[in-house]
Amino acid sequence: MLHVPGLRSVPQVWRASVVGMVASVPATAILNWLPNPEATVGGGVMIVGAMIAGAFAITRSVDPGAAGLRAGLLGGVVAALAFVFTQAVTVTWSVSRLAFFGIAVGFVLCVAPIFGSISGQVGGRIAGAVAAE
Repeated sequence: MLHVPGLRSVPQVWRASVVGMVASVPATAILNWLPNPEATVGGGVMIVGAMIAGAFAITRSVDPGAAGLRAGLLGGVVAALAFVFTQAVTVTWSVSRLAFFGIAVGFVLCVAPIFGSISGQVGGRIAGAVAAE
């Protein structure tokens, strides 16, 4: 393993969050195969990714709510960037639309960690219950 002097390692809670985020992409793709899919990548990271992060965190003795919170934040960032790169490039921007977009992104970035934290705790409880049996 490469060791760079002076560079601290990534905390376990962020590792669990990134693992949940990466693992949620195939899970969201599978959910989109169901009839009438409404799952987006940002929503998948926010909910499914946070559950996976919570389950992974509980095996590493890390708080699953904290890992889910960070995964939810990453999901909110992914959702905002997905909108910017897919829809926002075709919109004519006025001052009122720009203000609304700023408020909407701020709202998403404030609410996404809450959903992520709850989903992370649920994922941690499910993993704890499965491991206990």
